[in-house]
Amino acid sequence: MTTILFAAGQRAWPVWQAPLRAALVEAGIDADLTLEAAPEDVDVMIYAPGGDTPADFTPFTNCRLVQSLWAGVERIAPNPTLTQPLCRMVDPGLTQGMVEYVVGHVLRAHLGVEAVKSAQRARDWAPVIPPLASERPVAILGLGALGAACGRALVGLGFQVLGWSRTARQIDGITCYHGTAGLRDVLEKAEIVVTLLPATAGTENTLNADTLALLPRGAAIINPGRGSLIDDDALLAALDSGQIGHATLDVFRSEPLPQDHRYWAHPNVTVTPHIAADTRPGTAARVVAENIRRMLTGDPLLNLVDRSAGY
Repeated sequence: MTTILFAAGQRAWPVWQAPLRAALVEAGIDADLTLEAAPEDVDVMIYAPGGDTPADFTPFTNCRLVQSLWAGVERIAPNPTLTQPLCRMVDPGLTQGMVEYVVGHVLRAHLGVEAVKSAQRARDWAPVIPPLASERPVAILGLGALGAACGRALVGLGFQVLGWSRTARQIDGITCYHGTAGLRDVLEKAEIVVTLLPATAGTENTLNADTLALLPRGAAIINPGRGSLIDDDALLAALDSGQIGHATLDVFRSEPLPQDHRYWAHPNVTVTPHIAADTRPGTAARVVAENIRRMLTGDPLLNLVDRSAGY
């Protein structure tokens, strides 16, 4: 029997317990799924960082898999005590949620909803006629599983989609760029920018005073990726000057967003409370079970984290 420790917090246990048990049965895995176990008995750890979850992986000497319930692993991967294979969460529900969030807010920016609302408040009959999607360049910064899925969805709606990643990628329908020069090329063209990069030392402040200045005046920013991707002071300055027309922000360096933060009251900022791509137990449990099955049979693990890259 495989001992599986649910180390994602006691508050999450009631939500995850039934879907995980059902997925394990469906995958034919004989398992003891538990909240408590002697560290040396644990074969698999289902993990999310938090106040009541282990921070020291050293005692888990026989653990062969740490499966994160989060897509981002920047709070897990750097842990020097973690020597076990770590897999991040990529599941259909999470991906679909991100696609819906990005498409919805790209369309909101594309259609000029903020200008429409402003005209309505002023009782001003001022038609806002956007260009066709085919005339609107949208940049996706980050072409992993989530970025690629969002880019394909936008291509399906007719947008000009420009994709950027640090290494070269090829995705049908998306004009892909990479490297420092590629980032400049993308930003100089993009009227809407979606940031979906991982949080690493190399991606911190990807959008800063210099890169924001490359964008066409009045461009929109949508960040459902990581708070560290944006220099907050630079973005606020760009919003104040009109260089950036609107920012929709779902992730922040400090969460919950502090009550006195300028983003809350800025007229050209939309704040959403980290909702773009929540992990949904019903679909994610099957991903967890499949990775455990792969571990037991020796098949390649899904979404294995590259420690050197940080994701």
